[in-house]
Amino acid sequence: MIGSRVGGRYEIIRSIGDGGMSKVYLAHDVILDRDVAIKVLNYDFAHEEELKRRFQREALSATSLTHPHIVDIFDVGEDGELHYLVMEYIEGQTLKQFIQTNGPLPPKQALPIMQQLVSAIANAHHNGIVHRDIKPQNILMDADYNVKITDFGIAMALNATAYTKTNSVIGTVHYLSPEQARGGMATKKSDIYSLGIVFYELLTGELPFSAETAVAIALKHLQEETPLVRAMFPEIPQSVENVILKATTKDAANRYRSADEMYDDLLTVLDPERAEEPKFAVPFDDDKTRAIPIVKDDVKFENVEATKKIEPVVVEPPATVKKRRKKWPIIAGAIVGVLALVLLVVIFLPGILSPKKEEIPEVAGVEETVAVEALEQEGFKVGKRIEELSDEFEAGQAIRTDPKAGTKRAVGFEVNLYISTGKETMQLENYTMRDYETVRNLLAPLEFKSIRPDQVFDDEPAGTILKQSHEAGEEVVPGDTDLIFTVSKGPETQRLGNLQGFDKKQWTDYAATLGIDIKVVREVYSPTIAKGHIISQVPLAGTEILKGDKVEVVISKGEENKPIKTSFKQVTIEYKEPAVPNVNDEDVEDEETEVDVEVEPPTSPPVRTPQVIQIYIQDRTHSIEKVFEQFTITETTQKQLKIELAEGQRGAYKVLRDGELIAQDSFNYGDLN
Repeated sequence: MIGSRVGGRYEIIRSIGDGGMSKVYLAHDVILDRDVAIKVLNYDFAHEEELKRRFQREALSATSLTHPHIVDIFDVGEDGELHYLVMEYIEGQTLKQFIQTNGPLPPKQALPIMQQLVSAIANAHHNGIVHRDIKPQNILMDADYNVKITDFGIAMALNATAYTKTNSVIGTVHYLSPEQARGGMATKKSDIYSLGIVFYELLTGELPFSAETAVAIALKHLQEETPLVRAMFPEIPQSVENVILKATTKDAANRYRSADEMYDDLLTVLDPERAEEPKFAVPFDDDKTRAIPIVKDDVKFENVEATKKIEPVVVEPPATVKKRRKKWPIIAGAIVGVLALVLLVVIFLPGILSPKKEEIPEVAGVEETVAVEALEQEGFKVGKRIEELSDEFEAGQAIRTDPKAGTKRAVGFEVNLYISTGKETMQLENYTMRDYETVRNLLAPLEFKSIRPDQVFDDEPAGTILKQSHEAGEEVVPGDTDLIFTVSKGPETQRLGNLQGFDKKQWTDYAATLGIDIKVVREVYSPTIAKGHIISQVPLAGTEILKGDKVEVVISKGEENKPIKTSFKQVTIEYKEPAVPNVNDEDVEDEETEVDVEVEPPTSPPVRTPQVIQIYIQDRTHSIEKVFEQFTITETTQKQLKIELAEGQRGAYKVLRDGELIAQDSFNYGDLN
């Protein structure tokens, strides 16, 4: 299933659930561009007709529900042997997972959840639907703690209960009502019982009844009272516990009368005036303990199906008393007899002498030849043959006779026969290149069996009819005809992605996939985007575009290479004069001793000792670790140093005289002109 398309529009992305009857997948609706959950009947049961019917009943029941806390149903359909249901996709977790992670919950956190659930079930009940399988696994929760009930997989309209056998138990045993556990029919109050169990689990983090087998758990639902939540958490108000006790009483008559009543109770359980509320107790009913005497019938029948024969009552005739006869009654009787004889002759003689009559047979719905034969067998002649349109009878069948069937006429009487020419037909026009809504409104009064669009992307404006299922000039019966128009949705749009950072191969492949034209409009340097990759685009990412649209992009030339900078540094290298030797006192003669010294005048300048100069340079091509230049001086000298730096480099120089540092400097690329 993964990667396939169901119903021509739902692309299956991944599996998100698996139940006994169905599997649930995350899918994408390619027409409405949204994620949906699609529930598919398990393949192993695709040929089980009862399972299919149950799935269809689920769909019909669920689509009638619209409530903020019930998962919306978008679509129902078949794709080959697949039967599917398309639902709202809720990203989040089940309430069961939430309880396992966060339970038990305090009343202030559990109550809003219960209020949402009960309001949803109340809405379903108003629509005549019992969920029958309420459990935290069938309740979804989003990131904002909003819950929605899903999986009305065994729910059904109350007026369709004949589809389910009363001795079959459908539901999860941990949340099963006593009446369901004993094999009875689930009712609205069964849902209220399950809601009470869910409330118990929210407050305690546990299930009220557990055992090794499902049968043992079901027996506990039948025989044991719901445990008290206050026994585990005394801080829970009695008014809150009372909601669970009332919702889960064994006798459904003692539960809330409706989900609406339960919802109203949940709204006020934490009100201060209910702080001292007594514990809920089931009302005691004396009538339930009275023995009803057995009513016995006095009369017994050996076979109750036989009809008892009742003999008629015989009335004994009264004893006759002989009286003296009178003659006048005899004369009067004779006269009456004669008159009666005359009357009989008047009444029956014309019938005896008139032609024989027969009843016109019913021939409606039979073929014309059969109708003619039936009339002739009764001695009638077929008079006019009248053709007439008929929605009830097929062409060539008799519609009626004139006079109508059942009327008696003399043998040989001409009976007119009305023959069906079939249903009224119409000649279709050429509706292509016309607006679909206009055509649909035009044809609506003709009451076609159906008129529906098959929407496709096309360059023609949205709503334009491109093709029609029946050719122009074809004669059709509207009531028997499904008229399908292929209608343009307009050019196919697609959302443009973010192309920043794409290299040429990537944007070329992307353009081929979307059917668009990517054009390079200029190239600029970029310190962050690699050379040959896209920096920016027009239109921006997220814009809806059509196939064939042009997208303009700016390409990176990479980081800009700045020029080499050259600088000349003028350095003065001084010659250091040697120091004059000092004359010590002991070398000087006694001041009183006169010494004649003869000083000769200088004939040439003194000879200077050469001093060694070493220059070190740090730049683009030199390292300050190595001597750039070495020479000697005997006098102060000017030296010009050439420094070359690339962007980002740092330069420096130093000058040593006889190993002594006499000058140095350092600078950056930006310091140079």
